[in-house]
Amino acid sequence: MANVVDLICYPVKGCAGASTSDALLTPAGLAHDRSFMVISENGIFRTQRRHPRLALIRPAIGTDGTRLTLDAAHGADGTGRFGTLCLDVTTSAPRRDVDLFGTAFQGIDQGDEAAAWLSEFLGAPSRLVRVPPEHNRITDGLTPGPSGYADSSAVHLLSRASLALLNQRLAERGAAILPMNRFRPNIVVDSHEDHDHDSGGDPAALPHAEDRARRISLGGTELGYAKLAVRCAVTLVEQETGARRGPEPLRTLAAYRRAASGGVVFGAKFSVITPGKLSVGDEVVIQEWGDADL
Repeated sequence: MANVVDLICYPVKGCAGASTSDALLTPAGLAHDRSFMVISENGIFRTQRRHPRLALIRPAIGTDGTRLTLDAAHGADGTGRFGTLCLDVTTSAPRRDVDLFGTAFQGIDQGDEAAAWLSEFLGAPSRLVRVPPEHNRITDGLTPGPSGYADSSAVHLLSRASLALLNQRLAERGAAILPMNRFRPNIVVDSHEDHDHDSGGDPAALPHAEDRARRISLGGTELGYAKLAVRCAVTLVEQETGARRGPEPLRTLAAYRRAASGGVVFGAKFSVITPGKLSVGDEVVIQEWGDADL
């Protein structure tokens, strides 16, 4: 039997995530996940690919979404001088044009105080925007669905078995093993069965079972498979320090995890079919299987 073992929300795209034992799964993913985004002055979203210090900002947001805290007390210079910024979230401020992978959207500007704090911390003029209530983005994939400012689909799911296999291959190359946070999933699942990829047990317990899972129930919620998660240079960023540590894991993943459509893949993206409450410990049942797109 597989279970949910971690739930991670990333309120601000590109910044640190926070684990929780319970979460509301909305049609657009975990509540408040990627509902804020740091942008340049001309509206292009900022990412750890170019600004790895985003990883050092630890956001927290209340359940009602009206108060956002940005904590960088252990920030880039190690002095703690940036401390914590507390913001009252506004949904009535003017909209700004924002650019997400070349597609135009709108964002609600969160004011000059947030902009000044982020600009100083990142060393580049920046502003903070929130997804507006009228945001109607529908992402593509086998199961399309609504999404906030996530790279693509609403939910990124990854199994511990998949990470265990990658770490085995890294160790065989003499490289350091990596923690789960390098891959920034929303839902982490695990099985009580052995993670040996040659075992003949429950297929849900095998590495990369998420590649073939087309419909999953977790507690009282349901997910539909959208696509494989294509990995980028963000996986090279050590999330605890905000430092780039390449070339792993991309070098090792490229040797055995290339998608048929191109790109290095690890984990899978899902759309929300049935919203509801999710909790660590919820049973994970794969209701429908398909073929991996590898």
